[in-house]
Amino acid sequence: MDALRLNAHRSKAILAMIALSISAGSAAAQVGQRGQVELGGFGTYTRYDPTNLGFDKEFGGGGRLAFFLNRHLSIEAAGDFTETTEGALAASRLNVTRLSGTALYHLWLGGTALYIGGGYERTYYRGAREANESGGVAVIGERLPLGGRAAFRIEGRASYYPSSEILGSSQSAFNLSAAAGISIFAFGGPPRDGDGDGVVDRRDDCADTPLGATVDRIGCPADGDEDGYLDGLDQCPATPRGATVDARGCPSDADADSVLDGIDVCPDTPSGASVDANGCPSDTDGDAVLDGLDRCPDTPKGATVDGSGCPTDQDGDGVFDGSDQCPDTPAGVEVDEQGCTVDLDDDGDGVRNRLDRCPGTRPGRQVDALGCAVLFVVEEGRARPLILKGVNFASGRSGLTRESFAVLDEVVASLIANEHVRIEIAGYTDATGSRRRNMALSLGRAMAVRAYLAQKGVAPDRMTARGYGPDQPVTTNRTRAGRALNRRVELHLIEGQNQ
Repeated sequence: MDALRLNAHRSKAILAMIALSISAGSAAAQVGQRGQVELGGFGTYTRYDPTNLGFDKEFGGGGRLAFFLNRHLSIEAAGDFTETTEGALAASRLNVTRLSGTALYHLWLGGTALYIGGGYERTYYRGAREANESGGVAVIGERLPLGGRAAFRIEGRASYYPSSEILGSSQSAFNLSAAAGISIFAFGGPPRDGDGDGVVDRRDDCADTPLGATVDRIGCPADGDEDGYLDGLDQCPATPRGATVDARGCPSDADADSVLDGIDVCPDTPSGASVDANGCPSDTDGDAVLDGLDRCPDTPKGATVDGSGCPTDQDGDGVFDGSDQCPDTPAGVEVDEQGCTVDLDDDGDGVRNRLDRCPGTRPGRQVDALGCAVLFVVEEGRARPLILKGVNFASGRSGLTRESFAVLDEVVASLIANEHVRIEIAGYTDATGSRRRNMALSLGRAMAVRAYLAQKGVAPDRMTARGYGPDQPVTTNRTRAGRALNRRVELHLIEGQNQ
């Protein structure tokens, strides 16, 4: 019973040593190199010759010391101790000590090594019997690197004694055993390079360099184009500074205008439009069709254009749409410069065409003596601001939508007809987003309206533009409908009035 307890304790100790070594293994194995010394411990399980010896199969333990002549050859000295019995009687207990010297050949397969070998073995029996035996030993096993300079070894041993002193000189014995254990390697081997960058750890100032990155002589990586991807890993190492890059370190150009994302100030340029160095398109003739897409780049100012940027004249009266204040003139009817027939009131505002300075006034609008819409209603001696309903912009941007032109054209006509009127164009936003952005957006939209009115002929010095951001809501910003009402452009009367 004591022998069984002892063997159980030995087995637990061996397993604990294996687990400790596995947990302590580092990232790269450096075992089995020329000039290295291997020091190890192991547990054994031995089956003694059942015919000539008849000892009980038992667990034991031992140690080894080896020296590597080169990557494939090593010489090794090993010794182990096993306590066994001959039969069931405690009085027949034996202590078996084995000492051996072997030469091993190692065949490396990736990170593991298979090995075979042979040598001399001397066995000492003490206790119930007193005897010594000598013979040959053959070994086969496998070494599994655990990382760093540690390895786990398993092997089988076959021992042959041609003459056994225990049973007489005419008897032989053939024992089989298995062993498993841990080895530690010292000296020799290549210098340690934990991050695999070609610079050994003792000289590496940047020990955590990603695998594949290019490093300098002290092991530190570089990022030549400063795009956040290290040289050697960066597949586009000459990316212009500031450009946005993908996971390979290569820049992108989402709108395909040849100005890279991150540098492109206008990243949503329509495909085919001409852009400047900042990636922003231009519209030379101010017809809202960008250069590069505009097939008629010299369209007269104010003319209505089609999708290709060319002016249209739907009623064929010789006055381009946009400038034609009577766009439905019947064919063959003589028209004036505004495209309206003489002595007619095409817009139904009560002012004849020949006197109507604003012949395109929308139905139901209050007009002045010149036929132009009254922009400001005076209440108690003060002009009420005019909200430009129908003037809209692209979401989050200051570009006018085409649906806004009709409303603004009516304002243009009224301002041109009333030259003494001066106005402020006020832009407002809802409270969504940062105040800084909203202030900039509201001013940009007010400036866009001012620019359109100026393009249509209103003198710029009669107009000022100002952005109020979210500061003067007309209703709550807590609902979608409320935010829609708060996003607006208003006209404020500074001087003059048309009545």
